[in-house]
Amino acid sequence: MTVNIQYVGLDTSETLSNFTTDKLLNLSNKYEFLISAEVHFKQDEKDFNKGKICNIELSLPGPRLFATSNTHNFEVSIRETISELERQIKKRKHIFNVH
Repeated sequence: MTVNIQYVGLDTSETLSNFTTDKLLNLSNKYEFLISAEVHFKQDEKDFNKGKICNIELSLPGPRLFATSNTHNFEVSIRETISELERQIKKRKHIFNVH
């Protein structure tokens, strides 16, 4: 699986990139049909309590999957976003298995 990480208005962080890549590769090992992931990290200046936004778009057969999370920490945002994507993947895999 190809992982493309972009930091919008932020400095790049190698540790955050490695953390994200590891989590996405674990997801890819579970679901071999994943093709690529587009990850965007943003900082919301208006929300000081949360404001750490993680957007992930997964490319796989059929329509793409998208999830976003806005928390107080990028690592928590990544975990929540990937958890939401995994829920969507399970739902889609169930549909594939029915047919």
